[in-house]
Amino acid sequence: MAASLAFPAALFAYASWNDYREVHAVADERIARSLDVMQEQALKVFETVDRTFAEVDEVVRGMSDAQIREAQPSLHQRLARIVAVMPQLQAIVLVGSEGRPLASSTLEQVHANADFSDRDYFRVQRERDAGTYVSEVRKPQLIGVGSDFFDLSRRLASPDGAFRGVIAVAIRPHYFADFYSLIQQTPGGFYALIRSDGALLARYPARPNIDPQTRLIAPNDLRMAMANGSERGEMSVTSAIDGVPRRIGFRRLDGYNVYAVTGTSRAAISAEWFAIMESHLIFGLPATLLLFAVVWFALQRTNRLHDEAELREVAEGALRQAQRLEAIGQLTGGVAHDFNNLLMIVSGTVQRLRRFATDEAQTQLLDTISNAMQRGESLTRQLLAFSRRQMLQPSVIDLAERLPEIKDMLSRSLRGDIEIRVNVPRRPCLVKVDPGELELALLNLAVNARDAMPSGGTLTITAKPVLLRGEATEEGLKGEFVAIRIADTGSGIPADILPRVFEPFFTTKDVGKGTGLGLSQVYGFAKQSGGAVNITTSARRGTAVTLFLPRTWETPAQARETGAAARTVPSTGKVLLVEDNAEVAAVGKAYLEQLGYDVKHAASAQEGLEAMAGEDRVDLVFSDILMPGGMNGLDFADAVRKRCPGIAVLLTTGYSSSVQDARGRGFEVLQKPYDLSTLERALLVAYKTAERGTPTAQDALG
Repeated sequence: MAASLAFPAALFAYASWNDYREVHAVADERIARSLDVMQEQALKVFETVDRTFAEVDEVVRGMSDAQIREAQPSLHQRLARIVAVMPQLQAIVLVGSEGRPLASSTLEQVHANADFSDRDYFRVQRERDAGTYVSEVRKPQLIGVGSDFFDLSRRLASPDGAFRGVIAVAIRPHYFADFYSLIQQTPGGFYALIRSDGALLARYPARPNIDPQTRLIAPNDLRMAMANGSERGEMSVTSAIDGVPRRIGFRRLDGYNVYAVTGTSRAAISAEWFAIMESHLIFGLPATLLLFAVVWFALQRTNRLHDEAELREVAEGALRQAQRLEAIGQLTGGVAHDFNNLLMIVSGTVQRLRRFATDEAQTQLLDTISNAMQRGESLTRQLLAFSRRQMLQPSVIDLAERLPEIKDMLSRSLRGDIEIRVNVPRRPCLVKVDPGELELALLNLAVNARDAMPSGGTLTITAKPVLLRGEATEEGLKGEFVAIRIADTGSGIPADILPRVFEPFFTTKDVGKGTGLGLSQVYGFAKQSGGAVNITTSARRGTAVTLFLPRTWETPAQARETGAAARTVPSTGKVLLVEDNAEVAAVGKAYLEQLGYDVKHAASAQEGLEAMAGEDRVDLVFSDILMPGGMNGLDFADAVRKRCPGIAVLLTTGYSSSVQDARGRGFEVLQKPYDLSTLERALLVAYKTAERGTPTAQDALG
């Protein structure tokens, strides 16, 4: 990760340094090109002035000062024409040897009392022949002369070489500034004409608050270089005039004591460099961040590799365990269904034999068979619960109210040396489950906890709402649930046994002390209720089993009062019994006949429909759900309801895969095996349903 940042940073630093040098090299190249243009332009201006000197000198050659004054009108027109065709010129003035103006391009008659003898361009030429002399910038003194200017002067020619005056040509500094504004290439550019003694002649960009006679003073590096007679050069300086740091170049104009100076502010050079760096960052920074993210992701994956391997092993083990439990569930569900039919036959046969029993010995034998049948019924019930094929009758209950009530039941099932604590929240914890199966699950867990605490201990039952987020320990459940935690202070569960505790018939108890179906019932109840079960165990802290049940917001159903007004099953009528198992059908027919019904049997749904089409009227249809052929009992019941809307229909099964669907369609379902009293109560419900009319699925579900 450090290299993913260090290498791009080093590359960026190297590129930045190269670009920095390149930007400065380009700036120096621009300065050199600008100096070429400035030097050529200034030399042309000065050379034009030199030709003007020659022309004016030729016009007044041989004329005395008095003659020049007399010829002022014509000379004025001649000089004005010269100035008019040269935009760089502001004025031309002839000054006599005494410093008095003789003629001007701006005035037809100059004032004879004006005195220019104090002008530097006059003093220098009077002292010696200075050739073409460049003066400082000054404000105009003569009326009619325009803005600030600087003068170029030359001696008037004399045959004997004596001083007879000067020709002064006023140059406009703005002419140079306007030209410099045209050749400016980049922001921050600077252009100037500076005399060798530091006097500023022209400048761009202009600074209105600068005195026209401003000059550079030592120890300014540029001033020092010009004072030392340097012809050209480049340097970085901070302006003594405006305080701006610049990179500049200077070059002396051949034959004149004037330098062309140009440069760029260091801020503009830095801005250009920063713009290049910004373009690098636009592409480089996302790439660097992407590289960093990739390396970080790879590092995270590497750090998690061991953990993921362990989690994968755990997940694979959980998957194998779930597949094993599912396979066992399917097997036990099928066995329990067939076993229920056998129990149905045994139960019905026992009840029929009781009618013919004549002595106590026969009655005892029948009681023994009946007790074994009840244990078998309980066994199949637990098997169906584990395989999630148990016929549940869910209702909305508030665990905050129900768990304290269950505490009393558990107290009677546990020893006195075990303390039971129940912790529930004050707010409602509503779930929609089968209350009987919930109580059985809690009882099974309490019994296991009792056996794990042979010397006594504490059993704690806690309920609280939780929000599950799909964790593996919660079997991937998501949403609002209520967690019921049953924790003991026992010896815990060994690690080699823990994966098998939910398997049916697996037990660590001695022979005759347990079937191994307790925890399998808990597992099946939780799964069939739409939840899950989780076990954590420790040899020092005991075992905690957590049931996750879906939370509901439905209103708990109020218990219906039953009294003397309750109806009884009609004692007469014709019943169509549809059952493919002949022995089970015989038991069911015997129960119905014992209740006073005339029973007609059909071995399949198709036979049942044919029987319904006969002339005999049928008051009730009693059909098994699972039947061979293309139509099962539920489809048959729908067909019967469609043909005869007011007829009572009762369904029965030992297998519950279609029970919820059947109840959703408004049919009463009777669990096999059933006895006479259970059948009678189911018939009563079926008749009441038929009287109310066919309910919708929503009505049937509450």
